[in-house]
Amino acid sequence: MAQKTPDEPLTLTVHSLPTPDRGDAERAAATRSGRWKMFLILLVCAAPVIASYFTYYVIRPEGRRNYGELIEAQPLLPALATTDAQGRPVPLTALKGQWLLLSVADSDCDAACEKHLYLQRQLRETLGREKDRLDWVWLRTGAVELREPLRAATAAATVLHVGDAAALAQWLQPAPGQRLEDHLYVVDPMGHFMMRFPANIDPSRAKRDLDRLLRASSSWDKPGREN
Repeated sequence: MAQKTPDEPLTLTVHSLPTPDRGDAERAAATRSGRWKMFLILLVCAAPVIASYFTYYVIRPEGRRNYGELIEAQPLLPALATTDAQGRPVPLTALKGQWLLLSVADSDCDAACEKHLYLQRQLRETLGREKDRLDWVWLRTGAVELREPLRAATAAATVLHVGDAAALAQWLQPAPGQRLEDHLYVVDPMGHFMMRFPANIDPSRAKRDLDRLLRASSSWDKPGREN
């Protein structure tokens, strides 16, 4: 009879698991960290702007209501080609960097247009030392040439000829039932169309809105444009 071989103990061989590539993990962690840092930097830079808008739009004592209509979408200045009073090409986006009090009218400039130009000048002048933070802008359509009396009367304004009036209407969007020429418009230094004054504007109430806007943005908006 064959002799039985004694049972041998069962042995297991343990193979080590592959270790993840530490270089890939470190790169992923560095990417996440960089994104957070970028977000925080952008947040810090934008904080004064956000705070001023929050103050103006949200933290308003009861009874303090804006006269101009606030624009919810706040579309940016379109990249339209314009020419200045000397016929030089100027992109509309070059107006960024200042508060703008803006009107639109045909170059012939009827009585309503003349009234708006006068009010724009007067509203800006009544801001006193803050007036250098607001530009008086006339976007004129129609005839390319400007009559000499109008040229002289608007010497202190930024006057630009716009060939595409339809594109202006898409950007500024007059109130229902009103024409583009019926309003004065406010654009913030970042290029957002943010307020539209009613037709038949009340200058004293419009001035209060401008005062509040300039006061709320004083921490981050300074006179002049950065080159």
